[in-house]
Amino acid sequence: MKPTLFTLFGLLIALSAHSQSIPDTTAIKQVLEKESTTFRSGDIKGHADCWKIQPYSRIVISTADGKMIDVPPVMMVNPQANMIGTGGTFTNSNYKISVIGNSAWVSHNEESVSKDGKKTYSIEFKMLEKINGDWKIVGMSMHAYNKP
Repeated sequence: MKPTLFTLFGLLIALSAHSQSIPDTTAIKQVLEKESTTFRSGDIKGHADCWKIQPYSRIVISTADGKMIDVPPVMMVNPQANMIGTGGTFTNSNYKISVIGNSAWVSHNEESVSKDGKKTYSIEFKMLEKINGDWKIVGMSMHAYNKP
């Protein structure tokens, strides 16, 4: 009887831990989708709400032609007018998420289509923290590439 009770207790702990990470991964995906949507629509407040700039925040972008751009983190919450709101659509896919406590990192693919129909492709890494119960992006690395 003792092994059965022990097994049941272990199973309950495992299920409890698994069920806690499902809402976090869903909430994280929602933040990333909102961040992509608000960037294209020009919703500066909505976009800023996805971010929490920390002293260690960093945004690094590699362009498809091999250049590197080190974006000042404040640009995510207070962007220049020509940087945001250019329209278009996007599809995020291939999410890989790791959640440890109140920290998470995510990688995903993004296919963007501009208003004039030009497609661009990137692999993105985002670092998030749960702050006052809400997931916020605190850092990002984006790598654009040309699709063969």
